[in-house]
Amino acid sequence: MHLLPLIFGIVLLPQAYTLKCFTCEPESTGTCTVTKECPLQGHQCAAVKIISYAGGSKVFDVSAKTCALAEECVEGSVNFGIAKTAITSKCCTSELCNTQPAPEPIKSNPNGKQCFTCNGQDCTATINCEGNEDYCISSQVNVGDQKMAMKGCASKMICSGIQSAQLSSIGADIRCCQGNFCNSASSTNAGLLLLLAPLVSFMLLF
Repeated sequence: MHLLPLIFGIVLLPQAYTLKCFTCEPESTGTCTVTKECPLQGHQCAAVKIISYAGGSKVFDVSAKTCALAEECVEGSVNFGIAKTAITSKCCTSELCNTQPAPEPIKSNPNGKQCFTCNGQDCTATINCEGNEDYCISSQVNVGDQKMAMKGCASKMICSGIQSAQLSSIGADIRCCQGNFCNSASSTNAGLLLLLAPLVSFMLLF
């Protein structure tokens, strides 16, 4: 007699423990009041900030709120020399807890790691990695009918399986390695500024 309620309780239990979070797109302005039931148990509420720089000037500064898995609550950056994109996130595990924005990226210092980077078509220049950028990266992104290639430094989160798969979905091919100057010095066609938009798009998918 008591078996049926028990079965229903077990089946419905995961759904009962999903969080409700604020969910706002980057283009949203003002106070975030949109809420969403997270699709899976284990999701957290998250606030995300992505900032991109080119030539020392800020070219993107976007914030969003969403549901995220624990492994998606990350902080890191990809640095191609005169272009750099940094991401920060702030996650929490209670109902509608993502009221505050993600923090600004902390200004980081060189960490002793060095990688090759590109200057125009010449990829023999070197770059000093900063903060938690402990990988060298080589990246190619399809922009129209051209393949744009870049080299530089990246944090582990850029090179992880989840983020790599998302980059592939927008036409990016990334290769990461550890060890100074492990990302090769061969020349390539470089599209520095055109690479920023796909990188920002990829990070907003995470």
